[in-house]
Amino acid sequence: MNTAIEIEGLTKKYGDLIAVNNVSFEIEKGEIFGLLGPNGAGKTTTVEMIEGLRKPDGGTIKVYDIDVRKDVEKVKEIIGVQLQSTTIYDKIRVGEAIDLFGGYYRKCMPTTEILNIVSLNDKKDSFVHTLSGGQKQRVALALALVNDPEVLFLDEPTMGLDPQARRNVWEIIEGLGGKGKTIVLTTHYMEEAERLCGRVGIIDHGKIIALDSTRDLIAQQKLEAAIEFTASGHVPDEFFEKLEGVSKVSRDGNDFVLQTRESSRVLGQLTRLSEARSIILGNISVRKATLEDVFLSLTGRRLRN
Repeated sequence: MNTAIEIEGLTKKYGDLIAVNNVSFEIEKGEIFGLLGPNGAGKTTTVEMIEGLRKPDGGTIKVYDIDVRKDVEKVKEIIGVQLQSTTIYDKIRVGEAIDLFGGYYRKCMPTTEILNIVSLNDKKDSFVHTLSGGQKQRVALALALVNDPEVLFLDEPTMGLDPQARRNVWEIIEGLGGKGKTIVLTTHYMEEAERLCGRVGIIDHGKIIALDSTRDLIAQQKLEAAIEFTASGHVPDEFFEKLEGVSKVSRDGNDFVLQTRESSRVLGQLTRLSEARSIILGNISVRKATLEDVFLSLTGRRLRN
């Protein structure tokens, strides 16, 4: 079987709130899969149920054909988890932390091999509190790798990092993917998802509303180019929906995004319309459609709002 994770009818309720609503999808072995969604969409709850950290109210979860609800301890032996925030004792050395975590498992990788994967060989004897933010994130990733997991869950692995540190973590994740690891990534960075993930699932209000590769999701939404701008004053959406060549209008306050395959034509119409209606336009830019546009098109809001 090529399926690493199989989810069927997954449901989780908190009182009257349905946090995860009959969700079904599969993740293939060796795939880097991104799960995207705004805060409160059910993304974290879904991942925590797959990891065995939270009990579902309905549905089935299988990881490498192991039923998570029936044999969660067996599942925990073959998965690794990097949480969004990992607290490690400051006065422990990096190598000591990895040795300690490795002792929790029946099978573990040599510490030197893990340090090599996360590029921290020179920090083996350094205390955790002396590390930079990017280095601490790599230590957290190292701890998720101690049992040489078949499936790796990464929750916002580059949150709060500077651009260079973020790219360093990306290269490590790509290297792990190249070694055949199945990786489930949750992130608020669309650029991160586009670069790393073969497929992404978009979850909103507890349901998967789209699942495919970035390229195919853009094609399905008929997105090719995006014209972004701000418009002052009270401007009804229909002002821009009437422009020829505009396939979709997305709005966030006074910020607008027009999806089109005829950007030059639409720009000309936009200029004429603004003059005729005395609408002041600002910060106009044209770019290729991205995963952010897909998310905005499907949900009506940006991921990082």
